Amino acid sequence: MASEIRTIGVVGAGQMGAGIAHVAALAGFDVKLYDIAEDRVASGLQRIDKSMGRQLASEKISEADKAGALARIAGTTNVADLGDRDLVIEAATEDETVKRKIYREVCPHLKPSAMLATNTSSISITRLASATDRPERFMGIHFMNPVPVMKLVELVRGIATEEETFEAAKVFVGALDKAITVSEDFPAFIVNRILLPMINEAIYTLYEGVGSVTSIDTAMKLGANHPMGPLQLADFIGLDTCLSIMQVLHDGLADSKYRPCPLLVKYVEAGWLGRKSGRGFYDYRGEEPVPTR
Repeated sequence: MASEIRTIGVVGAGQMGAGIAHVAALAGFDVKLYDIAEDRVASGLQRIDKSMGRQLASEKISEADKAGALARIAGTTNVADLGDRDLVIEAATEDETVKRKIYREVCPHLKPSAMLATNTSSISITRLASATDRPERFMGIHFMNPVPVMKLVELVRGIATEEETFEAAKVFVGALDKAITVSEDFPAFIVNRILLPMINEAIYTLYEGVGSVTSIDTAMKLGANHPMGPLQLADFIGLDTCLSIMQVLHDGLADSKYRPCPLLVKYVEAGWLGRKSGRGFYDYRGEEPVPTR
């Protein structure tokens, strides 16, 4: 079965979906990128073109690699176009209601042998699988952001995931030249279970006035050798995503240490979601990012 994954469908043409389509096409897979609106599909394809352009400029890929990969990606707003795919990866927003709705729409079009995967960074794979017609052929394939740059993929099985589904996912991820880590199906898996509470703690450190945005980020970059500070990283991830992962941890593990910082909640309520909205812990609307606190 593993060798059968030749065609990929990606649901969601945002940052993660476009990134997954990008690496799959570069690895030689035939890719369909689906989203509900034409403009989203167009901006996803544009993002891929730009991202491959950066790889070309830094000589990571050749002109022929780029041209070939772009030729293997087709955008669509018709869910029925996913019907011939061997593997469909859902990369929608980190919201369980949205994901369940997508499975209801996508599943009737999939061939019986097709695998379905989710790129969720925190939600229970077992629970999401139960919303599909193929829990044994469903699992978590969690890519890191930005997908073309980050080497790691977390593989997460639900309680019903069959061994051959897991083996096929391993072969697929290996073909993308990514490294695999296997996580059990616990809230936020491995990376975000460790990373997000650290970011949340950095926000508490700001909230309690222990340090400014600049001092906190500088401290962690130079004092812990992190490539970027936790508040800068939060802005990059998206503060809404950070909040939803902390809520999943808090709800799923019922431990007060995972309580989202009130300041994080306030920023999300203000629509200050980080880099994508122009403001978060930094203001990105000028030439240089400026701390907002």
